[in-house]
Amino acid sequence: MEITSEMIDRLAHLARLEFSTEEKKELKADLESMIGFVEKLKEVDTANVDPLLHITDAVNVLRNDEVKQTITKQQALLNAPFTNGDFFITPKVIKKQTEQN
Repeated sequence: MEITSEMIDRLAHLARLEFSTEEKKELKADLESMIGFVEKLKEVDTANVDPLLHITDAVNVLRNDEVKQTITKQQALLNAPFTNGDFFITPKVIKKQTEQN
């Protein structure tokens, strides 16, 4: 697959990014390197290889839950910019829309 300047411009537009001419050259080289790597992987015969689900034999290694008090409510509220003494106070982010007749 050939990486063109138009393709890089399109990808930059979709990602809402802007690149200088030098950055576009570097990006083109990086993309060509990645695609070359994937093309090289296509040459590997994987017909008799089982899919790898986990990198190790350890599956679902979990610790037991331990209930313990690590910080009090008052200690947590000390870090908050605004409280009412019992709860965090946050700015309103959803405005209620009223129907107009």
